[in-house]
Amino acid sequence: MTDEDRALRTELLEACRSMNRLGINKGTAGNISVRHGDGFLISPTGIPYDKLMPEHVVAMNWDATFAGDVLPSSEWRFHRDILRARPDLNAVVHTHSTQATSVSILGHDIPAVHYSIAAAGGPSIRCAPYEIFGSQELADRVVTALEGRRACLMAHHGVIAAHVSIARALALAVTVEELATQYLLCLPLGTPPVLSEAQIADVLVKFKTYGQQTPEVQEGLRQAS
Repeated sequence: MTDEDRALRTELLEACRSMNRLGINKGTAGNISVRHGDGFLISPTGIPYDKLMPEHVVAMNWDATFAGDVLPSSEWRFHRDILRARPDLNAVVHTHSTQATSVSILGHDIPAVHYSIAAAGGPSIRCAPYEIFGSQELADRVVTALEGRRACLMAHHGVIAAHVSIARALALAVTVEELATQYLLCLPLGTPPVLSEAQIADVLVKFKTYGQQTPEVQEGLRQAS
């Protein structure tokens, strides 16, 4: 295992622990993958996050083969298919966060109740129809729900957030949970007003430079880390 490989595996398992610390997952319900080499790395099935070591992270090939005795997450199919279908995305985070999963139980998309929905790529976060976990049918549904988006819900299941890095995918999963909470709080008062597609398009333009420091500051932060 190279230093680069170990570092990426460590980042993945630390993100698994962060999901629970952030309150967007419980136990080992969630899973994370990241593009790596000629395939991808994915969290294993059934190993408590506090017991995870870099060696437990499973390296999978696009044909679903892998080496070693540690089994990958049962959801490897949608991780593989998302990464294979979307070269713009490098990491996938799946959680069972409470509020977003509640919206998925209703079978609702999350509408543009707040401008931060643009972080997911468009004016809504779609809810993929229910299919049993770990199935190819679910993977197919998810890839469709993610067209033009970086996040989706899965009916009666949970959340998928994907981005260019593990850190950004994890942050997006937190944003989805916040949006779901806002939406659910509005529902008892009636159908909430939403921002238009044109308004979200304007936000998407502003997001291209939102929250970015100058290259000099970014380099200083990188060296300090």
